[in-house]
Amino acid sequence: MPQTMLRRLVAEALGTGFLVAAVVGSGIMAERLSGSNVALALLANTIATAAALVALILTFGQISGAHLNPIVSLSATLQRELSWREFGPYVAAQIVGAIAGVMIANVMFGLSLVSFSQHSRAGGAQLLSEFIATFGLVSVIAGCARHRSDAVAFAVAGYIAAAYWFTPSTSFANPAVTLARSLSDTFTGIAPNNVPGFIVAQMIGAVAATWLFGWLRPPRQT
Repeated sequence: MPQTMLRRLVAEALGTGFLVAAVVGSGIMAERLSGSNVALALLANTIATAAALVALILTFGQISGAHLNPIVSLSATLQRELSWREFGPYVAAQIVGAIAGVMIANVMFGLSLVSFSQHSRAGGAQLLSEFIATFGLVSVIAGCARHRSDAVAFAVAGYIAAAYWFTPSTSFANPAVTLARSLSDTFTGIAPNNVPGFIVAQMIGAVAATWLFGWLRPPRQT
């Protein structure tokens, strides 16, 4: 494997791992310190996640593009910004990093390495929520990446912070993160049997947004 590609994959794994550790770890901390105030716990979880996103995208963006998310890689592939040969390794690196991140978060807070979540997130409203959350995320990235690439980190973090609150699913919008969060029976968890539906909804949302912005944006000038 070329060294450049290896560096990109390591960056994707590290970035996704830190993102999941931030999401799950801040959720555990928030739940422990909030005195059973769920709104306060969610607010703390939101702030930590958004802050981590800004830092991680700025850190890894120049190395791998800081996708940190299979649906972002899928959108980039559909737009021919990433090849299909690169897509598979990117997703594998993101999943490995996400699983490592959730395990580290669990252990840091004195929990079992893996504890399957009992947090049910079932139903049509949750699936619609994930479609909307993912459609919006890909739209934000597609809308900013070409003409305001320096603003992507802040736009993504701002959107995810908002989507934590305007979607009942709290905006997972990331298949690797969704899978990893099923491995922690804590505040941010999701029951394993709810994971496939979330991932399908996320993929549909990503493809729809990619198609729409392929039509909305004028072609590049050559």
